[in-house]
Amino acid sequence: MTAPLIVDRLTKRYGSLTALQDMSFTVAPGEIFGFVGSNGAGKSTTMRIILGVLGADSGQVRLGERPIDLDLRRRIGYMPEERGLYPKMKVGKQLSFLAQLHGLSRAEADDQVETWVRRLGIHERINDDVNNLSLGNQQRVQLAAALVHNPDVLVLDEPFSGLDPVAVDVMSDVLKEKAAQGVPVIFSSHQLELVQRLCDRVGIITKGTMRALGTVDDLRSTGEIRLDVGAPAAPSGWADHLPGVQGSVQRGALTTVSLTPGTDEQAILAAALATGPVTHFALSKPDLTELFREVVSA
Repeated sequence: MTAPLIVDRLTKRYGSLTALQDMSFTVAPGEIFGFVGSNGAGKSTTMRIILGVLGADSGQVRLGERPIDLDLRRRIGYMPEERGLYPKMKVGKQLSFLAQLHGLSRAEADDQVETWVRRLGIHERINDDVNNLSLGNQQRVQLAAALVHNPDVLVLDEPFSGLDPVAVDVMSDVLKEKAAQGVPVIFSSHQLELVQRLCDRVGIITKGTMRALGTVDDLRSTGEIRLDVGAPAAPSGWADHLPGVQGSVQRGALTTVSLTPGTDEQAILAAALATGPVTHFALSKPDLTELFREVVSA
């Protein structure tokens, strides 16, 4: 089953506090969608409504044209931010139990457990109690619990939290692998460099409202216009008083110049050449971390 995950105008209030206001986005089959925002912005609330853990005051979540009901929820792989594992239950038995809750037979569940504990590098801990594992290995078990029933949708809340770089690479490969199989993947993370590297599209949420939505390249193109100019002989502040320059930051031989729309870039180049040789001259886009700060502060 391959269908888009559609979040359609979700609103959720707690008394006078509006946690979500008309939250809408779509995650296409085979797409990795990054959901980012400050703590308390509404990311986890949205994910819990998708799973049916919380009810929305208005709006709807659908898989394709079908509203998500109990049967469809069994086809979703969910990884909560707070670990939802039984601490005194052995890893293998726990994963098999969870797979059977999602409708797999005992034999199917055990086969899937074997596959995922090996894939995620925790096979040697399969007979250990969860509370005897490191936090990173508990996170791997939590991901296995989201994957063990071969879900049609993946919803992961802070899946990279507490992982070492090797485990981050393993988990990244798993998400790309599931997306390549046509699974819609949504995950939240504060590790914006990772979001920028992995995601096809990104949604930035602040105070329960979607403030920016699009591909990483599109979002980065909406920021201020900047030029990176390599001018080794240029004095400090050489560009600050040029027409259209909003400011500049100089790091050694490289100066990043912020421009107002419509500024003549060739005039900036001519001014740089007047100071000596120019070794680099190119448009510079803000990374996702800078863009996030701009959106949140706005």
